[in-house]
Amino acid sequence: MALNVLILAETIDVDTSSAGKANLALIASLVDESIAVRVFHYSHKEVLISGAETILIQENKKDFYYWLSRSQRILQRITKINFSKLLEARFGFSLTFKNDVNSMVVALNKEAPAAYDFILTLSKGSSYRTHAALLKLPQWHSKWLAYIHDPYPFNWYPEPYNWKEAGSIQKELFFKIVAQTAMWLGYPSEHLRVWMGQFDLNFKEKGVLLPHQITHRISKKTLPAFFNSNDFNVLHAGNLLEQRNPFYLIKAWTVFLEARPNARNCSQLLLIGPGNFHEPKLSELCITEETIYRYSGFMDYDVVLELERQSSVNIVLEAEADISPFLPAKFPNLIMTNRPLLHLGPKKSEVRRLLGFDYSYVAEVQDIQAIANQLILLFDSWIAGELHIQSYSADLKYYLSSAYLKETLNHLITKH
Repeated sequence: MALNVLILAETIDVDTSSAGKANLALIASLVDESIAVRVFHYSHKEVLISGAETILIQENKKDFYYWLSRSQRILQRITKINFSKLLEARFGFSLTFKNDVNSMVVALNKEAPAAYDFILTLSKGSSYRTHAALLKLPQWHSKWLAYIHDPYPFNWYPEPYNWKEAGSIQKELFFKIVAQTAMWLGYPSEHLRVWMGQFDLNFKEKGVLLPHQITHRISKKTLPAFFNSNDFNVLHAGNLLEQRNPFYLIKAWTVFLEARPNARNCSQLLLIGPGNFHEPKLSELCITEETIYRYSGFMDYDVVLELERQSSVNIVLEAEADISPFLPAKFPNLIMTNRPLLHLGPKKSEVRRLLGFDYSYVAEVQDIQAIANQLILLFDSWIAGELHIQSYSADLKYYLSSAYLKETLNHLITKH
């Protein structure tokens, strides 16, 4: 079945956030399956995607909220007072949010719904501007697939994410209206679909699983000087949020080195990515252990992909929690490296669900000895020359493939 999809994306820029990477990978998968794709995006710069038409949405400077938001900024500079939280607490959203939403509405008003099978909204972080825009376009509602990449709003995150934000009551109401209005709700994770269902049954009953997609970027980059491909390299690449505690892992690494002293001359733990909450302690601790390499700056996405492909072991580090409903955007890429993935997180998690409960390389994030034992097991296999390939199931690889994505969309059209 030939499909024609319109996409409204907040960003498709891989250099801005994990959302940009995930959104671009999803679009590329649609293109790979010969699905006609037109992408309106708010990336603030031109982004070209081979096989798809991309249209950069310009900020609407004629909008009332544009002038209000600029006036607010000027007043803040003069008074040295930040009015943003006060305004969000009163109205739920910032003036800039409202201007961005209206800019998207103006851009999409030129499109005819009859020409498309779906309109797919993709956002980033805790923004969901694209979803707010679609609420203002009722002519699209019968074809609207609203993608929910993470819980929203912040106060709906599971423990230990005790995040609060201004205007939470208005944001809850907004998202419940999204759930009631959209024809389908797409999720990268089954656990996320169920988790959101506790706040409104529509979140669960309209849920469709559209896992994050594999990134098909074949341009090989020169590996950084700190990386020796002949070593036992254990890599964590990603943002070390406050809730992703790296210190259990670091302690487990030292326990591993004590158990295998011969690993000191041929092993590295690589921590690549920001982790401001854990600084300066994190960097100071890494400096004292020469087998740990810490890099907190920006690294080219293609370089990170190549590090993941070349490392001996990749790590998914999650929060110390009872449940983790998140599917990391990097997960499909890690599976396709055919390298062992060491999952440090709760048993009730999307990563563990997909790996299978008989998967070997897992530990609770706070269980230092269990993590050390896994590192010892992995290192011993590496020394024996038996760690080159991790065989993930064909079913898992298909689930993460563009073919599964197309099959799911075809099924929705058939039922619709």
